[in-house]
Formats: sequence, C-alpha cells, structure tokens
Amino acid sequence: MACRIGEMVLGCRDPELLARFWCEVLDFVVLGREDDGSVEIGPREGFGGPQPTLFLSAREEPEPGKSRLHIDVNPTDRDQDAELERLLALGARPAEVGQTGEESWHVLMDPEGNEFCLLRSRIDPL
Repeated sequence: MACRIGEMVLGCRDPELLARFWCEVLDFVVLGREDDGSVEIGPREGFGGPQPTLFLSAREEPEPGKSRLHIDVNPTDRDQDAELERLLALGARPAEVGQTGEESWHVLMDPEGNEFCLLRSRIDPL
C-alpha cells in the first residue's frame, strides 16, 4: 500500500488573494473556508480526486528561511509562452534564483512571493 498526496498546505498572509490567483492558474474552485481565514481550493470534484487540493493556511508571518517546497505547473491548452503571458496577467512575477537563461522552464512568484515554475511540456487536462 502507498500514500497519495491529498492536499498541499501553503502558509500565507492573504488566503483569499492566493485562492483567487491559484484558482485561475489551476482552474480550481474554493472548496471551503475555515474560521481562521484559511481557504481550501481544488478541482470541482473536490477532495480525494485525481488532483490534490491546495490548503491556503492563514499565517501572520511566513516561516523563517527559504521554502523547500514549490509547485510546478504545466500548460494544458496553449504553449508555454502563451501560458506565461496569462500567468503574468494574473499577477505572477518573474523570480531570479540564479537561472542561466538556458532553462526550459520559467521561475515565477505568486502574489505573495511563493516561487513556482512554469514547465515547457504540455499535459492533457483532466
């Protein structure tokens, strides 16, 4: 028997802001809200489906140090350049982490500065 990732948790100052951003990026919907302001987003099928949910945990301050986890996303219905334009229009910003310029991916930050990568390969939508 093996484990599956059911949800990923991201500590953030403004869960509603990041919920709007990541819902647009991933075509997710808000699945629930907690009394402390935390928001869970995921596919329309909800928790336990083929994709993990993203739990945006309300935190006053981020944990110290560089995050050791980030999200990689792949375009599904357009090429990488078109998807990069869409993500930037949604509020993503380029991140400089020592790239050479030869990488096949783009390193970006969400509206709170959490790094994620836009990969080149297209994958089929679910």
